[in-house]
Amino acid sequence: MTAHALHREPFLPALRLVAGKKPTVDDIYPRLFDAILEQRIAPASRFTEESLGETFGVSRSVIRRVLAKLSHQQVIILRPNQRAQVAAPDAQQTRQILEARRMTEITVVQLACAQATATQIRQLRELIARERECIERDQRGPAIRLSGEFHLQLAVMAGNGPLAQFLNSLVPLTSLIIAQFEAKACTYCAWQEHVAIVDAVEQRDSSTAVTLMTQHLDHLEAKLLKHH
Repeated sequence: MTAHALHREPFLPALRLVAGKKPTVDDIYPRLFDAILEQRIAPASRFTEESLGETFGVSRSVIRRVLAKLSHQQVIILRPNQRAQVAAPDAQQTRQILEARRMTEITVVQLACAQATATQIRQLRELIARERECIERDQRGPAIRLSGEFHLQLAVMAGNGPLAQFLNSLVPLTSLIIAQFEAKACTYCAWQEHVAIVDAVEQRDSSTAVTLMTQHLDHLEAKLLKHH
């Protein structure tokens, strides 16, 4: 899909906003990310701030901030004097990303076991419920994004800012790889495995949580690398 075709196609649902409230970065970011994950903005396409501003009905400054966030997360590539482009990680990059995630998320889940609150556990379960609902409705982009957000929320619960920031540069990029290589949303990152991890964290069973997280990422790696 070309950038010029974006604003002519009703591929994005209407924003549910308070009357008179202008869309913010937080409103636009998930919708643009979902469009990328569902390849309504194709991996090879280049798009402009102008075309995206028309699509979402917002100023270029808002679009610029959303693109900056996606660029920080390595989902898109921004180069001086060139249009933004969706990233396309290869097999070696995929392997390295998942290796870094495995090492980081083992520590994250150990920390979460030590200090997760009941409120945080409930928030994780609500996130999983939304992920499951999107899978059942075949809403592929949101399902993949929410699966990634589960891991990012777990990192926030761990209470270590640098670890959470590091994962924020790895998890969205993993979501992009999943979207580009996995045929169906329900096969990439089973919500049932997320439930098991939360159960272990709630019970403060660090050993089981680490085992489950390791297996979870091993499953993901095996599925993604078979496509390369």
